[in-house]
Amino acid sequence: MTGDVAVSRAAGIGRAVEELRRFTGASWLNVLGLGIVVVVVAVALLGPLLTPFDPNEISLVDRLRPPSPQHPFGTDDFGRDLLSRVLSGARVSLEVAGTILVASVTLGTVLGVVSGLLGGIADEVIMRATDLFLAFPALILAAAIAATLGPSLTNTMLALSTVYWPWYARLSRGQVLPLREREFVLAARVAGASTMQIVGRHLVRNVFPVVVVQASLDVGYAILFTSSLSFLGLGAQPPTPEWGAMMTDARGFLQDAWWYPFFPGVALGVTVLGFNLLGDGVRDWLDPRLRGSLRGG
Repeated sequence: MTGDVAVSRAAGIGRAVEELRRFTGASWLNVLGLGIVVVVVAVALLGPLLTPFDPNEISLVDRLRPPSPQHPFGTDDFGRDLLSRVLSGARVSLEVAGTILVASVTLGTVLGVVSGLLGGIADEVIMRATDLFLAFPALILAAAIAATLGPSLTNTMLALSTVYWPWYARLSRGQVLPLREREFVLAARVAGASTMQIVGRHLVRNVFPVVVVQASLDVGYAILFTSSLSFLGLGAQPPTPEWGAMMTDARGFLQDAWWYPFFPGVALGVTVLGFNLLGDGVRDWLDPRLRGSLRGG
């Protein structure tokens, strides 16, 4: 039995490696996106080991020092090492984006599946609620919610989760509508399966891959929206090393300390680019209409 498990595990690893090889071989943009994401995740996980200084350590004698061997990214207006703060910002951004997507994907998927499966009044109520949220520009609505709740990173996550879940509800409902008429769902109904059993055993597993692809595309936007709200003063508050908040603090030093807004901005731009490239690659790779052409290329 142990030998069979080992063989099965080895075969699974082999398939995963082969799929990864094909994915990276499909386009150099996939390689670039995957490489950026791997580096960002590694920095987020190993941040405390990589930062040369405490990201919140104030040293007024080192205030606004330009890049140097001691401070490769320079220092800010409180003398804090910008390299340490940029590296620490990777963990903040990924934690916030992960929290936003987990909350919005969970709520939106559950409501979308229930709406598509039940139909009738439940469908009307849930879809009209999603239409209400989708009627407003996402960033403006999130800013309004965050301003109402008060400026903090927690309220920013709550605001962005509120903005994101309707998209996943719409997506999940669209996947469920054709599935609920399929033979395996009808057979489960005839066999006496409850609604929750049908949702858990048959619908969620079919909806999940599509939702995962969409979530991979939204990671970059969640990071960008978080930094945007922080830049407006509605997100992370001092001394949290968040990239958008760092660029807000740097607005008054654009002419005298170019490095102050430059390095957080580059970190944000490269991170969002990496997740967008990876999300596009995953979407194209999993799309059966494009997968054959990608392999052929």
